Amino acid sequence: MNRRDLLKAAALLGTAGTRAFAGQPADSDPDYIVVGSGAGGGTVAARLAEAGFTVTVLEAGGDVAANGSANYQVPAFHPFATEDPQMRWDFFVRHYQDLTRQQRDPKFLPERDGVWYPRAGTLGGCTAHNALIFVYPSNSDWDAIADLTGDPSWRGTEMWKYVELVEDCHHRPFERRWHDVGINPTRHGWSGWLRTETFAPKEAISDDQLRKVIAQSVNNVMKEFGAPSLSRLEALGDPNDWRVVSTDDIGARYTPMTASNRSRTGSRERLLSVAAKRPDLLKIELHALATRVLLNEDHTRAIGVEYQRGERLYGADPGARSAAAETRRLRARREVILAGGAFNTPQLLMLSGIGDPDALRRAGVEPLVALPAVGCNLQDRYEVAVVSRMRKNWDMLDGATFTTADRQYREWQAHRRGIYATNGVVLALMQRSSVGKPVPDLFCYAVLADFRGYKPHYSDAIRARHNMLSWVVLKGHTNNRGGRVTLTSADPRARPAINFHYFDEGTDSTADDLRSVVEGIRLVRRIAAGLGDVVEAEECPGPDVVRDEDLQRFARDHAWGHHASCTCAIGPRHLGGVLTSDFQVHGVERLRVVDASVFPRTPGLFIVSAIYMIGEKAAEVIARDAGKR
Repeated sequence: MNRRDLLKAAALLGTAGTRAFAGQPADSDPDYIVVGSGAGGGTVAARLAEAGFTVTVLEAGGDVAANGSANYQVPAFHPFATEDPQMRWDFFVRHYQDLTRQQRDPKFLPERDGVWYPRAGTLGGCTAHNALIFVYPSNSDWDAIADLTGDPSWRGTEMWKYVELVEDCHHRPFERRWHDVGINPTRHGWSGWLRTETFAPKEAISDDQLRKVIAQSVNNVMKEFGAPSLSRLEALGDPNDWRVVSTDDIGARYTPMTASNRSRTGSRERLLSVAAKRPDLLKIELHALATRVLLNEDHTRAIGVEYQRGERLYGADPGARSAAAETRRLRARREVILAGGAFNTPQLLMLSGIGDPDALRRAGVEPLVALPAVGCNLQDRYEVAVVSRMRKNWDMLDGATFTTADRQYREWQAHRRGIYATNGVVLALMQRSSVGKPVPDLFCYAVLADFRGYKPHYSDAIRARHNMLSWVVLKGHTNNRGGRVTLTSADPRARPAINFHYFDEGTDSTADDLRSVVEGIRLVRRIAAGLGDVVEAEECPGPDVVRDEDLQRFARDHAWGHHASCTCAIGPRHLGGVLTSDFQVHGVERLRVVDASVFPRTPGLFIVSAIYMIGEKAAEVIARDAGKR
């Protein structure tokens, strides 16, 4: 998308006015209202507009990137994007109901009664502040939905076609040339709308300390995994190569990034591109906080959305305003599509009277549609970090301030080179936590920073400490399904209560998740072994934390996550499902959900790729259904 298109699209933001609501839909009403502009909402809205439907996107935040925000654009600035008050939403979640256990987490904030969980309130949603990592799910993740619903369109082999609709792969140049002559063993997408890249800065080769870390780590990887399989050799470390995905292979990986010319790209750019080309079809209204879905008289069909118009209205915004705001109503000629994410979509459904009747009454909301599973089944990854202090600073971070005032930024700005052109990941690997696991459930990656999870001002350590190496252990395919999102109030500006009920406080009675996290810690310690000449000390968990019981306690007390999902799950209603296999809310026609909340179990290891894929699938399903009406 060129600058002219961006400016044209920016001029359209906020232009969707109040529509007539009484009676039948007016010609000016959109076919579809999409609430939320993240990976799910942005994708489905753009694709429906391209299909010729009129679409209005309601985004509660603004467009922080419109003025060239470096925190948005620069890949290495993603930690600072999560703390940027212009785009962040602050949720404070409980990992445990048991206060004694919760207080052992150093990230717990007593004054907030929770652990900080950053979300993004801006155009593009959480694609505006994530770490840009783009890794596709396993086929078995999709097969499980097909088995649950009896809908074969969810099979992994069927879902892969959406990869080609999404991805514009630029990190396999030789294979890109093969694709041009009809050969595509990787099955990457080469002409989609989301560009993917990877980048190893030349400084990594010239930094003697980092060269030793990489060489020794790779040597240890070879000891750990043995001779690489044929699929691994052919994939060249690419986690999204079909030959790796289809065999659920393990081993060392690089991390593809959602970037265009070493600058962040995501659903924001997708929406602006389509809005610039088809302003008659796609309209984006910023600072529009959806407050409830409007239903017909017998509460069986969605007919529109009520929202408040104004800046910084939602309570999670660090600059939230309490002043009154104009309330508007917008009618949908065809459907309402919710895409607010795993916290806000169930909140909006409950505010609309859709949920557990008893819980709704306690919050002061009149129950209209009994759907008790709304907000239940909350899931996340478990992550912990093994953090080491190096004997000297990384050369590539000399003088780095992670602002626009240093030489690293000037190098990125002028040439799209250097450490700021990366997300900080230098090495990654995928492994099964035990032999019996059907798919790799551990993703471990090394970053040149002191990163121990999310708490206010955590990014200060990244700016201040240039001699740190963190191995982050991400445990995916978790068993625990015990988390929940509940209303605290009938006030749509109030944040909901969120409790993940970690480990044994949830549904993982066998402690399998906990054992897997411990195995991940042991794995990265083996990978990092033999670096005593460059590593001064392990700071976290620390060299004395070695016994199983000590490592388990460390994991229980320090784990965090940032892939919240599954709170409006697809599945049969009698089994706790909220949605049909075509994204429709049970019992309410013309109301769908397309975001991280739809999954029965969290897919893959990094969830954003799966959300982009379901955005494409949902658009296809919705357009097909529109043709039947």
